[in-house]
Amino acid sequence: MTIRERTEQQESMLLSPFAARAAETRGRERPVTPCDIRTDYQRDRDRVIHCKSFRRLKFKTQVFLSPEGDHYRTRLTHTLEVAQVARTLARALRLNEDLTEAIALGHDLGHTPYGHIGERTLNSLLSEGFRHNEQSRRVVEHLENDGEGLNLTWEVRDGIEHHSGPVLPATLEGECVRRADRIAYLNHDLDDALRAGVLKSFELPGDCLRVLGDSHGKRIDTMIRDLVNHSEGQPHLTMSPEVGIAMDGLREFMFEKVYRDGWRDPEEKRCDYIIRTLFSYFCDHPGEMPEEYIVITYRDGMERGVADFLSGMTDRYATRKFTELFVPSSFQAF
Repeated sequence: MTIRERTEQQESMLLSPFAARAAETRGRERPVTPCDIRTDYQRDRDRVIHCKSFRRLKFKTQVFLSPEGDHYRTRLTHTLEVAQVARTLARALRLNEDLTEAIALGHDLGHTPYGHIGERTLNSLLSEGFRHNEQSRRVVEHLENDGEGLNLTWEVRDGIEHHSGPVLPATLEGECVRRADRIAYLNHDLDDALRAGVLKSFELPGDCLRVLGDSHGKRIDTMIRDLVNHSEGQPHLTMSPEVGIAMDGLREFMFEKVYRDGWRDPEEKRCDYIIRTLFSYFCDHPGEMPEEYIVITYRDGMERGVADFLSGMTDRYATRKFTELFVPSSFQAF
């Protein structure tokens, strides 16, 4: 018996009846030779970690654009926090931690530069719209590995696409990531907003904090414990009405005071202008994009190829490319 087979046997004995087992995966688009050591979900996790899109997350905005402080979240640290929360949920509910981690690590690979500002701008520019969850699936299926994609299992790709949006993931592991994403961003964005002075502690909604807790750690602990206590043995993840209402209230507060408030309007307008200008430029000059995106414009259309190129940019690369194309440089003597 190989190490992989032994792990799969352990999964069949120890995991919940509702868990996804690696030996029962719906498979990949292109079959591969099984690994003697790793299950299919473990291989998917490794493929995500080693891909270029994952490395670029460290220079993509979460909420605060190019923060000077060292302790603000980036899209990469957000992803790691989501993976931690999701794995805790999966472990407690006897679900497949490897599948959960693979989905969590890949869920934001398609996110734009400048966070949701960039996503909103691209959504307005593309006739078919733009949603980062769908782009994340596109990254792992078509854009990574010189257009070959990462060839991940169906369950991982489904979980990545449906970590947000109206459709629930097909697996409970995917639901863990969907819940963990909200738990993570609500709490760490609140933490960052307090650190930045955008929020003051006395402004926080007291009715929500009385239920969830008065510190970052207590709030996360409350949400995780409540999900575990009300989801064990159930076909879907659920929360108690009390904690669910408090969490929704905190989310509404964050949208009102942080995500949609006018404190960053000047910077948002600049980011929007950069994305719009670059989009227009590369639609007019597609030959200046890397070859892989030129191929996409021929195969899938101009909008698609340019959107793939722009959404893959980091914040600093988008800003540098804009500067290179549109900001005059100083005269250099010959």
